[in-house]
Amino acid sequence: MYKAKDLTTKDHRIVALKKIRLEAEDEGVPSTAIREISLLKEMNDPNIVRLLNIVHADGHKLYLVFEYLDLDLKKYMEALPVSQGGRGKPLPEGSGSALQSLGLGADMVKKFMSQLVEGVRYCHAHRVLHRDLKPQNLLIDKEGNLKLADFGLARAFGVPLRTYTHEVCILGYPSSSLHVLLIRNRSSHCGIAPQRFCLVVDSIPPEWICGL
Repeated sequence: MYKAKDLTTKDHRIVALKKIRLEAEDEGVPSTAIREISLLKEMNDPNIVRLLNIVHADGHKLYLVFEYLDLDLKKYMEALPVSQGGRGKPLPEGSGSALQSLGLGADMVKKFMSQLVEGVRYCHAHRVLHRDLKPQNLLIDKEGNLKLADFGLARAFGVPLRTYTHEVCILGYPSSSLHVLLIRNRSSHCGIAPQRFCLVVDSIPPEWICGL
């Protein structure tokens, strides 16, 4: 990811660039990038990061232009004082000064959870599963608003639901429904007939928000 200025706007707004290299791809644009672009172009919600533009440069580079947000939830929690469960790390350079004083009290936990749930609700209402919710993919702007980002592993779903792969995220952060799927798959190694499950709910443990 890169931080850049959009010189096509009057105020030269700050944007975030996600670079996708194509020279190592034998089959063109990676499927994850196509999926992310197609889904984000259809989404318009204050709790989901906005895709502003797509730029193809130098013949083998693709840039996704996103609205700029100051940091992710992981860095935010690590910047909390040790007394509040954080690590006391400094916020990334250029982060809004207002973030320094927001902390992670009950009001902020409620705000983050409300925005997270609203973002997931919007996705599900538009038949999209994020499938990779984790602190690094939850971005926070300078006003302390949380937004869902990184839809590279997201999938559109229909009715009836088909069976989706469980290999979609870092094992340290699978949703509760993935935990069930992983347990069922492991049972096949014990001579128990495996069962088929569909991933129907995105979830995030409250411990991530509380910094535990």
